[in-house]
Amino acid sequence: MKSINKKEIEKFSKIAEEWWNPNGKFKPLHNFNPIRIKYIKENIIKDFKIKPSRTPLKKINLLDIGCGGGLLSEPMCRLGANVVGIDASVKNIRIAKLHSKKSKLKINYKVASPEKLKTKMKFDVILNMEIIEHVENIDFFIKESVKLLKKNGIMFVATLNKTLKSYAFAIIGAEYILKWLPIGTHDWEKFVKPDELIKISKKNSLYLEKIDGMKFNILDNSWEVCDDTSVNYITKFKKIN
Repeated sequence: MKSINKKEIEKFSKIAEEWWNPNGKFKPLHNFNPIRIKYIKENIIKDFKIKPSRTPLKKINLLDIGCGGGLLSEPMCRLGANVVGIDASVKNIRIAKLHSKKSKLKINYKVASPEKLKTKMKFDVILNMEIIEHVENIDFFIKESVKLLKKNGIMFVATLNKTLKSYAFAIIGAEYILKWLPIGTHDWEKFVKPDELIKISKKNSLYLEKIDGMKFNILDNSWEVCDDTSVNYITKFKKIN
């Protein structure tokens, strides 16, 4: 079995040069990033009982799966984490390496998927952010990701719910009407309902600790955490054994 979907990799490889352009094809992710960073940081600090500082994540080994150009890997590194970023796209990793070098950040980027990552390290934190809706087999992907997580480690999974509302907002709205994303970025059939994700995760020794919705405020062009999980949602799981 494999987690890589070649069509999805090719799709994102074609626009890899756009990763760090805040007004380019990844503009929605740039807008989304501040709330993602805040959510991840606050939950790690709380879970590991870390004292506030400029680099609170300095003792955290973190794996960013499907890291793309490094939009999350870099801020996690700036917060002190020891970051490994993996992506199945050679072009994405090339862009990520170039940008981290320019930013003078030490991040270990590798072309890999969870099942192909050669490492003896077990991670404190794993990020699976906006990636599971692009993989070949979610069950296998989660299973292989969990193998890389320490016992009592935490995994964040952010994705899109499979609802009529998500189809209207994430595909019709974001791709066809507002042109925020290239047409074809998402496939609604690959969206994942929270119950399905929780069921798969539980089968793979992950206990759900937290689930939140995330919604876009069009008035101030920002994202916020909310109770509505009908479109975007983020989960925090703990590995129980």
